[in-house]
Amino acid sequence: MFTSPRGYLLAVAVLFLTACSTVSVTTDFDHLASFSQYHTYALAPDTAKLGLSPSSEAALREALRTNLARHGVSETSENADLHVVPHVSTKEKQVVYQSSDWDYDGMAYGYGRYGMWAGAPRTYTDISQYTEGTLILDFVDAKTQKLVFRGTGTGTVSDPQTNAERIREAVEKIVKDFPNTVKQ
Repeated sequence: MFTSPRGYLLAVAVLFLTACSTVSVTTDFDHLASFSQYHTYALAPDTAKLGLSPSSEAALREALRTNLARHGVSETSENADLHVVPHVSTKEKQVVYQSSDWDYDGMAYGYGRYGMWAGAPRTYTDISQYTEGTLILDFVDAKTQKLVFRGTGTGTVSDPQTNAERIREAVEKIVKDFPNTVKQ
């Protein structure tokens, strides 16, 4: 199947990018905030302005609803304790893979018992391009307008269905780190 070092390199690159296709997440929160006072949230501003596809927007809303409910925080349209403010961005990325192997051209010369083959190194370069998407969720105290929790999820962007799955994964990982407001 893969008969050259370049073929092996391409296979490794594909596996590497596939392995990197999951979402990486970082979170931070205000350690002085009293998270036990947060029982409701509202998504603000209107997510239609984010430029998400309908399936990605639905995934964001449902993932927030489901995962925040585990922390005792439910969605409301009026007088929310928290405003969840999503930010979405994309960036074009490149990955360069370089490898070398020896070109054995069949010209042997004697060296020791087994001999040695003459050759010259060949260098192969493969460039992969992809789009990286970032979802930031800011949780803002509705009364004080102070940022109390931020989660950032980053992953590769592809088709709408895969993007929706990655948004669900990012929200789940972000909200998992949300400080507990209820005893579990």
